Amino acid sequence: MKLAEALLVRSDLQKNIAQLENRLVMNAKVQEGEMPSEDPVQLMEVLNQSISDLEKIIYNINMTNSVTIVDGDPLTKLMAKKETLLLKIKILQNFVENASRKIDRYSNKEIKVESTVNVAAEQEKIDKLSKEYRILDAKIQNANWQTELIENKIVRVI
Repeated sequence: MKLAEALLVRSDLQKNIAQLENRLVMNAKVQEGEMPSEDPVQLMEVLNQSISDLEKIIYNINMTNSVTIVDGDPLTKLMAKKETLLLKIKILQNFVENASRKIDRYSNKEIKVESTVNVAAEQEKIDKLSKEYRILDAKIQNANWQTELIENKIVRVI
């Protein structure tokens, strides 16, 4: 199985677990004399198995990411870089949005509010970071589709 396929399986498991949780909660109580629409014990068994499967796939994904080298760096490092780039982009976008927002004055006597930065220059920074993010994301996606998932290889440290 390719790493990208494992990521899809992980996503499906996470969605399935959320649905099982919802179904379990919906069947936690019934009116006296009524039966639940689904057996909570069976739902719990399915939930426990799904969580166990999720744990295994997360472990395998993390192990694979830590040993997969892309352009001299472990995939985990590239993923951390991608996450922090996205964080920086979102913060700068929020900042630029607020800096560029016009404040209407009803008369010349009201205080004029001005931006503290050159909005165009800040937008250029966002564009540059966004391009870097897209290139990095493509590199990670490419690696995900080329890398075989490491399955159940546990290294014991004594």
